[in-house]
Amino acid sequence: MRIDGVFSGGGVKAFAYIGALEAIEERQFEFVRLAGSSAGAMVAGLVAAGYRSSELKALMLDLDLKQFLDGSKVEKYFPFLKWLSLYKTFGLYNGKALEDWLGKLLAKKGVYTFDQLESHQLKLTVADLTLGRLIVIPDDLKKIYGLSPEQFSVARAIRMSASLPYLFKPKKLYDQEARKHLIVDGALLSSLPLWLFKKPKQKLERPVLGFQLQSKEQYLTNPQINNGLAYTKTLIVTMQHALDLKYISKLNQPNIVFLNADHINIADFSLTKATREELIKIGKEKTNDFLQKQFR
Repeated sequence: MRIDGVFSGGGVKAFAYIGALEAIEERQFEFVRLAGSSAGAMVAGLVAAGYRSSELKALMLDLDLKQFLDGSKVEKYFPFLKWLSLYKTFGLYNGKALEDWLGKLLAKKGVYTFDQLESHQLKLTVADLTLGRLIVIPDDLKKIYGLSPEQFSVARAIRMSASLPYLFKPKKLYDQEARKHLIVDGALLSSLPLWLFKKPKQKLERPVLGFQLQSKEQYLTNPQINNGLAYTKTLIVTMQHALDLKYISKLNQPNIVFLNADHINIADFSLTKATREELIKIGKEKTNDFLQKQFR
């Protein structure tokens, strides 16, 4: 069966997606279009390039995640400079190591820019802080920035979408008039952009499945707000999910696979191999349960 897939953000919880992909492949489902934000953008991009779950598992199980925490050499010896950098550049790490790594993986599949993918095959969300709005790459590049969508780097687009605020520095994007735009994590404004493929009153060509790293309970409800920290966290979560939940509530979506990775910290770059394997197992089990109920 041919389907479209949308992957939510969630940092290192995304190991669960490998298990989800295993279940999808065993059912002989094939992705036609893919979309994602943040960590989901990474998965969507690599799958669009042709990576299978077995390849991703081999790549990711022993991957040193800390290599992506790329500060300057000076900061290594004077750690306080890292926090000064945060004040001046809005992020602790450059994100260049992540972009370079993605670029090498995509190059192995012959993918460098969006013109090496099928038209409308991949859509990624980012947040433009300068304009204060959600951006879809590659769709909005020409209209908003005057840039060629076909010649835009896929690795760069994924890195933009995965610019977790304060952890990675915002990516700078210059439009045709040389104006600078600060681009950050797409999950900031839309964590699960199902609306990219499933419009109200629009007849679908094929099923659209959304993959959400949270549990259904965590995704659809907020925890009790009883202190300032909980209040701040709820403000951020509400901002992330407001657009998505408005759409999901309106259409009463039955097509979201909840992968229940709530117990994992999204920025735990010390994730053990055993925990990665646990996440892969959970992802596969939850996806299999969903598919058995929805596609008997």
